[in-house]
Amino acid sequence: MSFNGLTIIDYHAHFPLGWRGGKQKDLLRKYNRERQEKFRREWNFPEPELTKYTKEELADMWAEELEKHGLEKVVFMTGGGNDSLASIVERHPDKFYGFAHHDIAQPDAASELERGISELGFKGYKILAPRISVSFDDPSLVPVWEYCAENEIPLMIHFGLLGTGGGIANHPMISPLSIYNVAHSFPEIPIIVPHFGCGYFKELLHLCWSCPNVYIDTSGSNQWMKWMPYELTLEGLFRKSYETVGPDRIIFGTDSSWFPRGFSIRYLQDQYRACSWIGLKKDEMQKIFGGNAAKFLGIEL
Repeated sequence: MSFNGLTIIDYHAHFPLGWRGGKQKDLLRKYNRERQEKFRREWNFPEPELTKYTKEELADMWAEELEKHGLEKVVFMTGGGNDSLASIVERHPDKFYGFAHHDIAQPDAASELERGISELGFKGYKILAPRISVSFDDPSLVPVWEYCAENEIPLMIHFGLLGTGGGIANHPMISPLSIYNVAHSFPEIPIIVPHFGCGYFKELLHLCWSCPNVYIDTSGSNQWMKWMPYELTLEGLFRKSYETVGPDRIIFGTDSSWFPRGFSIRYLQDQYRACSWIGLKKDEMQKIFGGNAAKFLGIEL
């Protein structure tokens, strides 16, 4: 299976379980709904159907999406809890991979991560920095960092704006630079920052310049570019990322999740076009759109 001659791995998707939104006041909820409707109109996306299907039906629908769009694998960052996602991956083990996604601040976070890797077969750990209740430098997190370093476990850490309208815009760990001490002290840990830093692109590039174990994830609509004080384009994000880290540290993803949209082919098309327009060679594009992810998954393309 291929897309324009490239073997594609979507390294950043979410199995559509466990999302219930957050508790918001009525005005914020109304604002959120209006922003979501505007987003769907702009991208011509259908309205999500969050409760129409069983977990098993959703898993089979996702497997069909891979066949439909010529994808090799998909990696789910979340899926309603670790045990839930493990059961989903087991349903289509030739197509699906998963990440642990429990709260890193819980007392048994390190042992739960070890269980996720050694027993459930996960390939990494997904963290939402703007929702963490302790600092990355807190001594309680050292067992997590040591386990990840000893086993070279990839960390997918969301920094920057989180959520839709009314979401999180300020937090002590919202900047990618907040992980600097950990990234510098544990260079064995691959740290992947999604959505080009989601509003903190400069900080992400600075972190990448200093730490060779930091990678750039391309996933999502990247509409955060609209809320920057200067003009940005998808082509510009890829060009600056390429100039800073090269093709070996850029990883394709879509942030796809819900149905009836399913796999967001639009994001793949836009990213492929951006890489083509800035003149990347086919072997470089293969690394970005599948090769780098394959290395983390321990598979051959």
